Amino acid sequence: QVQLVESGGGLVQAGDSLRLSCAPSGRTFSNYAMGWFRQAPEKEREFVAVITPGGTTNYGGSVKGRFTISRDNAKNTVYLQMNDLKFEDTAVYYCAASKRVFVVRPVDYDYWGQGTQVTVSS
Repeated sequence: QVQLVESGGGLVQAGDSLRLSCAPSGRTFSNYAMGWFRQAPEKEREFVAVITPGGTTNYGGSVKGRFTISRDNAKNTVYLQMNDLKFEDTAVYYCAASKRVFVVRPVDYDYWGQGTQVTVSS
């Protein structure tokens, strides 16, 4: 059974940093684009970042310059480094995998994790 397991969420203050991890199990995702999305209460799921198998990245406008996505294919793990966190970054963060390249829509992703909560106090 294929699973994506996120970790690293928590409660932080505005201006702090967090690093999220996504560790797939059941198969290797080295040939998949890996993305991060987030969803705040009563809001739609929002694209945060994506990294292609080759390491090319793309970011949502609200996080560009503050968040960095990376991947370690040897460890089959994807990371999201979040710096200068703001109250509006509060959400459940989801890791996802796609066979397509450079995708930003949730519908284009094939596998999803259960999410990890990030709460930023102002």
